[in-house]
Amino acid sequence: MNEELVSATVSIISEGFDNFLRDFREITGRAKIRYQNRDWHGLQADSRRRLNLYKRQVYRIARQVQLTMGDHFNNLETWREIKPVYARQALQKPEYEIAETFLNSVCRKVLGDIGANIDMMFVADEHTQREYQHVESVYYSYHREDNRTVADLVRQVLKKFEFDIPYEDLERDVLYITEKVQEDILYLYQPDEESRLDIVKSVFYRNKGAYIVGRFFIGGKYFPFIIPLLHSKDGIYADTLITDPNDMSIIFSYTRSYFLVNVDIPSELVHFIKTVLPLKPYSDIYNSIGFNKHGKTELYRHFLLHLDKSNDQFIIAPGIRGMVMAVFTLPSYHIVFKLIKDKFDPPKSMSRGQVKSKYKLVSMHDRVGRMADTHEFEYFSLPKDRFSEELLEHLLQVAGSIVRVEGENVIIDHLYTERKMVPLNLYLDQANEEEIEAAVEEYGNCIKQLAAANIFPGDMLLKNFGVTRHNRVVFYDYDEIGLLTDYRFRRLPEPEESDEVYASTPWFAVSHNDVFPEEFKYFLIGKENIREVFYQLHGDLFEPKFWIDMQQKQIDGEIVDVFPYRRKKRFLNRVNN
Repeated sequence: MNEELVSATVSIISEGFDNFLRDFREITGRAKIRYQNRDWHGLQADSRRRLNLYKRQVYRIARQVQLTMGDHFNNLETWREIKPVYARQALQKPEYEIAETFLNSVCRKVLGDIGANIDMMFVADEHTQREYQHVESVYYSYHREDNRTVADLVRQVLKKFEFDIPYEDLERDVLYITEKVQEDILYLYQPDEESRLDIVKSVFYRNKGAYIVGRFFIGGKYFPFIIPLLHSKDGIYADTLITDPNDMSIIFSYTRSYFLVNVDIPSELVHFIKTVLPLKPYSDIYNSIGFNKHGKTELYRHFLLHLDKSNDQFIIAPGIRGMVMAVFTLPSYHIVFKLIKDKFDPPKSMSRGQVKSKYKLVSMHDRVGRMADTHEFEYFSLPKDRFSEELLEHLLQVAGSIVRVEGENVIIDHLYTERKMVPLNLYLDQANEEEIEAAVEEYGNCIKQLAAANIFPGDMLLKNFGVTRHNRVVFYDYDEIGLLTDYRFRRLPEPEESDEVYASTPWFAVSHNDVFPEEFKYFLIGKENIREVFYQLHGDLFEPKFWIDMQQKQIDGEIVDVFPYRRKKRFLNRVNN
C-alpha cells in the first residue's frame, strides 16, 4: 500500500469537495440579496450557475487526481485503499453524505467505463443519520406560553425573518395567517403543554418567492406549513399560508427547480422535511435543496433495496411507444428508465447528441412545476433474470449500441430515470366526466405555463404528458422541446385556389421553425368530447396571438408569475371576496 499516494489523493478530493461547498454556499447566499433587490433574472442565473458547479469541480479534481496518481490512476486496488481513508475524513464533515457522493463522482470520472462499485465507492448507505446530528438545530422552536396568542406567535415568526426591505403591511399578514391557522388546524386541535412551533432557520428562495418552512406539533401530530413571501414594489408580504401536505409536496415537487437555501447540516434539514412529508423520497428532498447529485445517489440506493426485496420483472412501459426513446419500468417501482434509440422512427431526424442537449436544457431551465426532473446514469447494471423476454429483445433491437448482456447482467451504457406517471392519453381513456374536465384543464394549463417559462414543447400530443399522483399534468417527452422565442407563430395563409388545400405540400413557404397554432386542433386530441372541453377551456391556444404575446413578454425580459400553489389560495382572494 502506497500510503503517501493514497493520502495525497484523499487530500485532493477532500479539498476539492470543500471548495465545491464554498462556491455552492456563496452562490446560494446571494439569493437573499437578489430577492431584496427584486433581481429575478439574477436569481435564476445563480440557480443555473450553481447547477454547473458540481460537474465542473469533479472534472477539475479528476484531472488533478490523474496527474497525482500517475500510472496508478486506474489501479483498482489503490482506489479500494482510498475509500476507507477518505471515509474517515468525510465523517468529520457535517455534509458527510454529500462528500461521499463526491468521491463516487471523481472515482468514476477518473476510471471511465465503470459502474457502481461497492469496494471503491459509497454505493450503500453505510451509516445511520443519527451519527451526524449536530448540537445546534437547523430550526427554531417556539413552545406554548399561556399569555401568548396565535397572532403574537405569528408576528414573532415574521419578525424573525425580517429583511432589509420592510413588510408591506405586517399586521394585515399577521391577521390573515392567524385566521388561516384557526381555520385549518385549531378548529380540530387545541394547544396543550406539549404543543410547539418549529421553523427552519433558513429561508428557501426560488424565482420570485421566499418561503418560510415549518411545522406545528399539536395533538401529538406534525402539521406542515409554508409561508410564501413575495416582494412587490411596496414591500414584502405573505401571499398565503400552505397547510395541506399535498400542496406542500407540490411545492417541493420533482417538477420544480431547486431551492436556494443555505443549511449547515443537509441531512438534518432533509430529516425535518421528511417528518412533514413522509411520502416524499429522500432523493426528491435532496434534489429540492440543490444537492441533486446526492439525490441521484439516494435514488440509486433506494432502487437497489427495492430490487432486492421485490421479484417482479422489468417490462416495456405502458402507453404508445416513443419514436426516439425506448422506455421500460419495474411495475412495483416509481420510476421509468429511458434510453435513446439507435435509429429514430420517421419523421424524427435528430441525432443522439441533439436529444441529450434537449434533456440538458430541461435540467438547466425553470421547470415551473410542469416538466419532470431526470437523472442521467452511465454503465447501469441490472440483473438479466429480472427482464421480461419481450423487453430484453426490444432493447437489444432498438438500442443495441448501448445495451449488452454480460453474464447474468444487462449493462446499459446510458439512460435517464424519470418519475413514473400515468400517460395522459391512458388516463383520459379511464376517466369519468369530472376527471376528464379537470385533466384537460390541467393539460392546457401545463402548455400555457411552459410558454410562460419560455418553453415550447414541440410535440404536444397527449401521449407526451403524464398525470401525477396529485392529478397534475406534466410534460415528459423532451426530444422536440425548444425555447419559445426560437419559433415563429403564424396564421395559415388563405389558399388562392381550392385545390391547394388538398395538395400534398403546402401552398406557401414554410421554415423549419414556423408553427401554425390553428393546426393544433387537428391532432392534439382525437376524441370529440374531450376536444370540445379543451376548446372551451383553452381555445386561445389555437390562435397565434397567445403565443406571440407570450413571446413578447420573454423578449421584454418579463418573468411571468407561475405560482407553485393554486391562485385561489392566495390571501389576495380574501380581499376580493
